[in-house]
Formats: sequence, C-alpha cells, structure tokens
Amino acid sequence: PPAPAPLGVRLAPPTPGGSWGSGRGAAGHVTPRGGAGVGAMSRRERGSEPAPRGAGAAAEDGMLAEPESPDQCLSLLPWDRFSAWLHCVCVVGFDLELGQAVEVIYPPHSKLTDKEKTSICYLSFPDSNSGCLGDTQFCFRFRRSPGRKVSLCCFLDQLDRDLPVYLKKDSAYYYGYVYFRQVRDKSLKRGYFQKSLVLISKLPYVHLFRTMLKQIAPEYFEKSEAFLEAVCSDVDRWPPPVPGKVLQLPIMGVIMKLRIPTYRDKPGTTPIVQNMHQADAQISMALPTVHEVDLFRCFCPVFFHIQMLWELVLLGEPLVVMAPSPSESSETVLALVSCISPLKYCSDFRPYFTIHDSEFKEYTTRTQAPPSVILGVTNPFFAKTLQHWPHIIRIGDIKLPGEVPKQVKVKKLKNLKTLDSKPGVYTSYKPYLNKDEEIVKQLQKGVQQKRPTEAQSVILRRYFLELTESFIIPLERYVASLMPLQKCISPWKSPPQLRQFSQDDFMKTLEKAGPQLTSGLKGDWIGLYRHFLKSPNFDGWFRSRQKEMTQKLEALHLEALCDENLVFWSQKHTEVETVDLVLKLKNKLLQADREHLPVKTDTLKKLQTHINDIILALPDDLQDILLKTGT
Repeated sequence: PPAPAPLGVRLAPPTPGGSWGSGRGAAGHVTPRGGAGVGAMSRRERGSEPAPRGAGAAAEDGMLAEPESPDQCLSLLPWDRFSAWLHCVCVVGFDLELGQAVEVIYPPHSKLTDKEKTSICYLSFPDSNSGCLGDTQFCFRFRRSPGRKVSLCCFLDQLDRDLPVYLKKDSAYYYGYVYFRQVRDKSLKRGYFQKSLVLISKLPYVHLFRTMLKQIAPEYFEKSEAFLEAVCSDVDRWPPPVPGKVLQLPIMGVIMKLRIPTYRDKPGTTPIVQNMHQADAQISMALPTVHEVDLFRCFCPVFFHIQMLWELVLLGEPLVVMAPSPSESSETVLALVSCISPLKYCSDFRPYFTIHDSEFKEYTTRTQAPPSVILGVTNPFFAKTLQHWPHIIRIGDIKLPGEVPKQVKVKKLKNLKTLDSKPGVYTSYKPYLNKDEEIVKQLQKGVQQKRPTEAQSVILRRYFLELTESFIIPLERYVASLMPLQKCISPWKSPPQLRQFSQDDFMKTLEKAGPQLTSGLKGDWIGLYRHFLKSPNFDGWFRSRQKEMTQKLEALHLEALCDENLVFWSQKHTEVETVDLVLKLKNKLLQADREHLPVKTDTLKKLQTHINDIILALPDDLQDILLKTGT
C-alpha cells in the first residue's frame, strides 16, 4: 500500500465520515475477483431474495472493520461495484394521462424518494418549446432528499480523498445524465415516440457518462429491458473508481479506457491514456478526460466576455444561462463552473433548471436578492421570472464559427425582454481587471486558421488556469504564514492554534507579493480580492486550507511526542498522571486513524511502542485494565 503523504506534500482533506483503519490499501483491496453473478441479479428481480445490503451498511455494523483482510474483501456483495459508479439507471417515458413518468428503475432495489422521482421526470425531458427532434444528450443536477442513508460504501469515500477538490462528491446532490429520443411514430396516439434513458450518479464525470450513453442508449431503444439488465451487469464488473489508475471499463462489447485525476496531478496536465491493441479483438476507446466539456465550443457565443464571466463565477455572483435547448444550457453551465479550476465552485449550480424544480420558488423570489447560484434554463417563462437577476447570458444555437466572431457589446438588462433577445451578456457589472486582448486575438487567429476546437479549448483552459493561479497564489502564500513555527510545538501542550486571517494584513502583502508577479494583467486587483473574500468560494477554499493546516499541526505534535522519552517521564510522575497520559496517547492514535492525519507509519508504530512500554512498567492490575481499554 502507498505510504501516507509526507508532511511537505499538500494534504488531501480527510474522508467525510470515514471510519476504517489507517487508510491503507483502500484502493487496491476493495474488489473481489469476478463480477456479481447474473443469476443473483435475476433471482432478486423475480423477488425470490431480498435486495442485499451494501458493504457500506455491513461496515456500519462493524462487520468490515479491517479492509486489508482478503476474506473480508470478498464479502463485497452484488451491486456494490455498480454503486461505486451509479446510483441507478432510469427510463422516463411520456404517458398521455400521467405526463412524464419513470417507467423503469434498475437495479430494482434502488431507492428513490417520490420527490426525487418527480425531479428526475421533469428534468429528463426538454421543455416543449425546445423542439428537440432526434437524439439529444444533456445533464442535470438535483438535491437528494434529506435524511437518506448514503448508499456508497465506506471504502469508496476513502477514494474521494485522492481526488482534486473540484471532483469530490457532494453527498447532497445527484447528477442525471440523459439521452433523450423524440421521433415521429404514427402508431402512437401522440404521434411521437418520446423516451429518456437516464444515469443517476453522485460522480461529476460528465464526459465518461456521456460517452457511455452514446454507446448504450441507441441499442436500448431497440432492445429494451433485457439489454438494460445486461448493461447494469457489465457496470457491476467494473473496478472501483480509483484516482490515478488507468481503468478499463467494459460496456456491451466496448472497453472504455480512462484515468481519473488525483490531487497530486499538476493542474492543467492530463496524462494521456494510450489506446492499446486488444488481444481479444474487443473494441477499445481511450477517453482523454472523464469530466471536461468542450470549453471553446461553449464559450463561443460569448467569446469576447470570457474574462468578465471568469470574474462573475469566481465571485459567486448569481448567473442565469438562457439557451435554446438543455444540451446547450447544461454544457455552458458546466463550462462556467470549470473555468475557475483548480478552485472549487462552492455554490449551487443547475446545468438544466425547470419551472417544476423544487427550488423554483426559492430561486426566483423577488422578496430577496438572487442567491449565489448558476442556472441553465430553456423555458421562455424564465425571461420574465428572472428579469431581476443581475447577470444573464443569452446564447443561441452553439455552432463553431466558420469566420471570426464579431465583437458583441455587453447589453443593459432592461434590453432583455424575451428569450428571443439577441445572444450576448446582459449585465451592468463592471469588471475589476482590464481586458486581456491577447487571448481574444489568439483564439480569433485559431478560427481563421481553422485550428481544431480541441486545441482552442486547450488554449482557453490554460488561460483560465493561469488567471486563477495568479489570483490564488498570494492567498496561498499569506495563509501559509498563519501556520505557527515548528519550535512552538511542545509535546506537553496542546498543538498551537492557527493565527486568525486578517483582511488588512493580507492586503498589505499584495504590494510586494501580489498577482503582478505572475500576471501581466492590470486593473483593480485589490477590489477583486475584497469582493472575493465575501464570497462562498473564498469561504469553501479557506475552510479546506484551515482543515489541512490543523491536521498538519496535529501530525507534527504526534512526531514531537514520539521523540520524547515517555517511559522516563512516567517514572517521575504518579500512577494517575501516567494512566492519564496513556489514555491521551491512545486517543491520539485513534484520531490519526480517524482523520487520516499525514503521519508516517513508523511514527504511529513508535507511539504504539511507547504506549506498550509505559503500560508494562505499571502494576499488573493497571496493565490488565489499560491493555483492554480502547480510549
């Protein structure tokens, strides 16, 4: 198993709710050989056996306390591998009497509340005005019902620790990945065949699930239920989503090869997954990314305002994207959220939002200021309902330009009367930074030279990355200075606290160590920082840094304890004080384990040896009690 990260390495945050061992072997030991038997699946479908409880539930009962044991790893139950990637697969059809309805949920034991089913029904179909004939792909995001047990297994939460911050699961939300088909069919009363195949997952792997749907949906519409069972059986044979490994995922005769990024990857770099020749003649497909959208294609309609949009997203401003179809609205919202990467966008965002959404009233009320959220909408009704929103992006059909896009002015909000208004950005926002003409010229030149859209997206992604890093480096540098010096750490006192973040002190550092060191852009950087420090994105970023540094202090405190002669200390103190020390040291070990502190394994072993030596020096009756006591 890989060693824990050394102290100099930037730490991954701890597992939320993780309660297993020291984090050793989580990735390599979770999967038994062979997939879940199809026999087991069909028996359960017939109702002859109850739906299994996942390994997560077993772990909660204490049945899987140590993941290292091969025997216990084999106790992974059918559907646990499936649950690592998907919550369920739904088919949503149109019923003349009921309207949209969930026709199938697979696997049959998957749990969705009535509210969640209603959300899936409305979000899986484009608005009637979109006129999406043929096949349409898009994605949506909706709130999970509160009070639900998390279905993913504990060990899968450990994998979350190795992800970059912007790819970590948000347990409060599900993503829905949709393949919608609408074709004329005279045999049906309505005259149209309308159906959506929907993958529900907690993972934000847009490109992976989009590719998967392209492979399976057309065939599903021809073959129906039995085909869906076979698809789910394939997913239940996939390896767990381990970051940093090249994974091979078979799906209906095709093998998708991909690599999920890790927090250790250098931002802006994507290790290439080679497309190897398959010895068994199966078709192989290498995915260049699991989560990225085509950035240039999405930003093409608002080409000249990308820098202003970056500021609005960075500051967590309320933004609405009005588009002709869900595919355009969802891709644009996802592109906006990703433009501040490697920073995590910490507010809510809805790639496709409808008037039936449970948050509709909350987000459209005029009695209070619009919330920090990015909405993607297609219904013309929103042109009136969201007129009071401060920033509106109106896009037409996304087509890659054959010629250089024309300069489009920022429009005043009062000019936005209907959804038929011309494409553009409607806002009265004045950007803090001067416009970077260089990136616009570079992309325009690419259009003239017919540079591939993938190459244009790489240029744009690098531009956003450099802009975000120039902005965040001064903050990283200042926050690092809040860490107490190592000489302040005493084994006989609690670890020292971080110094308070002072806005005034931070602003003073910008004169000599501000963004001007890495960016040539001029403008009111100070004003941009002041605004950012009040935003949800700063709050999320600072909490995560605070947690990392507090853990680092705890780890250094543990190392300081290990370097002391604790047995010698105990001989000079009373039994009561010695017992107190043993209990405190045991709690330290439990904390290191529970919070995944960045401590070397040798340090933990050394501390355990200290504890044992102290106990053995005590009278027999105390030894018996302390050897049995966990805390």
